[in-house]
Amino acid sequence: MKRVYKYISLAIVIAFTSLVSAQQGKIQSVKNDYRDFAYVKTSEVLLEVANKGYKSAELFQKLANSYYFRNQMEDAAKWYGELMALNEVIDPEYYFRYALALRGTENYQESDMWMKKFYEMKPDDMRGKAFISKVDYRDAIEELSRDDIEPINLEINSEFSDFGTTEYEDKIVFASSRGGGRKYRWNEQPYLDLYSAKVSDSSYSEVTEVLGKVNTKFHESSAIFSPNGKYMFFTRNNFFNLKYKEDESGVNRLQLYRATLSEDGTWDEIHSVHFNSQDYSVAHPSLNLLGNKLYFASDMPGTFGQSDIFVVDVNDDGTLGEPENLGPSINTEGQESFPFVNTDGDLYFSSNGYPGLGGFDVFKSEELDTKVRAGSNKNFPIENIGKPVNGAYDDFAYYENLVTKRVYFSSNREGGKGSDDIYSFEIPECEQLVVGTVVDMDTDELVPNSTVILFDGEGKEIERVTVGADAQFQFSLGCELEYLVRGEMETYASDEKRFTTPDRKQELMLQLLLDKDEQEIEPCDDLAKILDIPIIYFDFDKANIRYDAEIELQKVLAVLNKYPTMTIDIRSHTDCRGPEKYNENLSERRAQSTRKYLIDNGISEERLTAKGYGEYRLVNDCGCEPTNASTCSEEEHQLNRRSEFIITGINGKTCPDK
Repeated sequence: MKRVYKYISLAIVIAFTSLVSAQQGKIQSVKNDYRDFAYVKTSEVLLEVANKGYKSAELFQKLANSYYFRNQMEDAAKWYGELMALNEVIDPEYYFRYALALRGTENYQESDMWMKKFYEMKPDDMRGKAFISKVDYRDAIEELSRDDIEPINLEINSEFSDFGTTEYEDKIVFASSRGGGRKYRWNEQPYLDLYSAKVSDSSYSEVTEVLGKVNTKFHESSAIFSPNGKYMFFTRNNFFNLKYKEDESGVNRLQLYRATLSEDGTWDEIHSVHFNSQDYSVAHPSLNLLGNKLYFASDMPGTFGQSDIFVVDVNDDGTLGEPENLGPSINTEGQESFPFVNTDGDLYFSSNGYPGLGGFDVFKSEELDTKVRAGSNKNFPIENIGKPVNGAYDDFAYYENLVTKRVYFSSNREGGKGSDDIYSFEIPECEQLVVGTVVDMDTDELVPNSTVILFDGEGKEIERVTVGADAQFQFSLGCELEYLVRGEMETYASDEKRFTTPDRKQELMLQLLLDKDEQEIEPCDDLAKILDIPIIYFDFDKANIRYDAEIELQKVLAVLNKYPTMTIDIRSHTDCRGPEKYNENLSERRAQSTRKYLIDNGISEERLTAKGYGEYRLVNDCGCEPTNASTCSEEEHQLNRRSEFIITGINGKTCPDK
């Protein structure tokens, strides 16, 4: 069984009803095995029935489920597909399982189709809501994926199941079924025990059972240690004080236990936490940095789905308070499990209730523990952490050490040594590289010898460089930090870019656009173009100076005052609308109005000439022909209602065509 809950399932009890009468005896003969999760035998019998051509919704449901719960998604998808082909009324949960099975075979397009049907059948289901709110989830996951990480399958993995890693002193502690002894009927592997392995320079050795009274003849897994190393919380079947207990349906549930470190280095004094019950499961503990909050998975009363993430206070003596569900922003009607809280307070957990890449994916909710301790509301945004941790199979039991940058997670992906394996990688050093060029805004030409300055988010200068002939620059930056890059050059106005670097290594491209602040002026030049003075516009059929036009004329006035020998010719134009003669007179009035404004503001009238050109010098195709005029917009006509400023002379030089 390759699902996350193959050993630690939160008990999904599936009842049988009558099938095709001719096959009733054979199917009934495996009923008890099916209820006890002995799916290997059941699937063989059901497959034999189906391969003989018998069809029924119950047969296909049971057969598909047997593959689904063993994570054999290709076969599960096949038989769920046969179930759907019957077109019978079925529980919408089978749409969800079919979608998940298709996702596990990377048939995402068809999976999305069935998820939409699932949402249509159960519009209030949080799993459907999560999908429909972000149908482009694969794009979002791809953006969060890392191609600079290559997980390593640990050399200590066995041919059996190994998963659920945590660090303790110079060791890792994990669950494994390598120990031999009695076998679990679900997958014909030995029961799980807790083991440790010594870690030295990313090498793992000396695999031994955890010493003390922790391991029993039933399952143990998912250990976590208090910050002072005095306590260990772990998961075990409901087996305590040599008593094995089952619920009313005959299922032995999971429970949470606390062990105390003895002076001889063994783990003894096993205590059952007070909210354990034979009627529901409690499993997979994780402690926050302070050790005062414990997160775990359970299907106790108040659970939204098949299993939820809960949090509980940890007292100084290691006892626990009353559990609290993290709420619907974390939990769905599916399975949420294997919580882990890093030293920054970020919660990682596995779920099959949110859109993902297949099976169980690992999700993250930043600073959740900080919010929980502050008593804030339960609005906890989550995100899929993407590849390579997540893939088409079950990915779970995420653990990271932010000091050593070492990450562990478990998966049953292809290429492993056993049914579940432990994988590891080091978080790459996050160094950003910003590269760019300095160019002229108007000409797009390079601006060599310009200065580029790097500032931090508070404006403190970090580094400056002078660019060469290629006008290129580059800086090495940290991750998740704010920076400002500024380009400077004499005779240019500066340009700057402010940005925040992402949380992973990448190259950022920048282009600094410097605007020419000082240019050589020659006769016949267009003053508006040289100094970036916009066209002076007039309202339709009017010659008065608008407020926005006055602002631009103040710029012209400043230039004329700076260059007392400069003379200009003011040229006013209209659009084609209206009679030709009228437009000539209108443009003349506008030209003279502009000239008068400059004279009234101190410019000698001898320096200014003005002429109206009517509609004869249009700047676009909005001519006076009725067809053209009628198709032009008001904005296009306004481009022709303009004034221009042509330098006719400066410093003794004149424009030949004056």
